[in-house]
Amino acid sequence: MPRPRSLTPRRLASAALAVIDREGLAGLSMRAVAQELGLSTMALYRYVDDREELERLVVDLVLDDVDTTPPAARAPWHERIETMVRRLRDAMSAHPATLPLTLVHRHHSPAGLRWSETVLAILTEAGFTGERRVVALRGLLGYVIGAIQLEHLGPMSGAGTTAISALPPGEFPLMAETARHARNVDADQEFFGGLALLLHGLRA
Repeated sequence: MPRPRSLTPRRLASAALAVIDREGLAGLSMRAVAQELGLSTMALYRYVDDREELERLVVDLVLDDVDTTPPAARAPWHERIETMVRRLRDAMSAHPATLPLTLVHRHHSPAGLRWSETVLAILTEAGFTGERRVVALRGLLGYVIGAIQLEHLGPMSGAGTTAISALPPGEFPLMAETARHARNVDADQEFFGGLALLLHGLRA
């Protein structure tokens, strides 16, 4: 039988995202989303087949906020890449618990695919082709996803940095000194400083 139309995919995704934002990714289940919508669990199965379909809807919703319009062509290519990365970070950082889902399901998301297509066009214009272009795109994606996870799960302002700064300087002199400096580095400085290093390497 055809699925009923009273619940749109966006409303289903919004309910699932609300559960994730509140309870974390471990809290996502068909039952939890059904309760969020005021449905029975069995009624939810009239709209989606399983949790995996819910996950894909969530990724679509999160990435749909990413502006995939190509930046102005007059800017240098590495600045346009930074603009695209900034847009992706803004959308993903709004819902950090969804990061693992984004990694798994981004190839199903039209918005995610459009982001990659725009970035690939910029890289191609800059002279990246073949395997080098593959590595550049994967490097950018790996940096964004990894850096956002570090920012939210292990921030430099957190207890981990404090613990490292207190390590015995005779045994871990560089770790302890670096952790003491890390207290003065905010999230934007960390993220865009690392991105600048990556882009510098790509330009080389």
